[in-house]
Amino acid sequence: MKEPRTAARKAFGDVAPALADYTDTVLFGEVWERPGLSPRDRSLITVATLIALYRTNELPFHLKKALENGITQDELVEVITHLAFYSGWPTASSAVTIARRVFEETATHKEG
Repeated sequence: MKEPRTAARKAFGDVAPALADYTDTVLFGEVWERPGLSPRDRSLITVATLIALYRTNELPFHLKKALENGITQDELVEVITHLAFYSGWPTASSAVTIARRVFEETATHKEG
């Protein structure tokens, strides 16, 4: 049986198939599905952490996921603004640039 093409498999499954499998089954299959927090809460925590740690590679994916999980663009901007005072201006400034691009992409997909 052919395995589904998930985001992890598409992004790096050709180079690191085991990592893609762990990402799908453990991270998004087990951790994200635990009952203690809603997907919305998990997205909010993840986005804030990625911004604070300056993890710009993963941020676009998780900003999109946050929007899918019900966090608004205004709420994401508020998170970025709040974090400017805790994780630093450069992390917030970079996050704004990435968020702008994600918001534009998601708006384009909604229109098209």
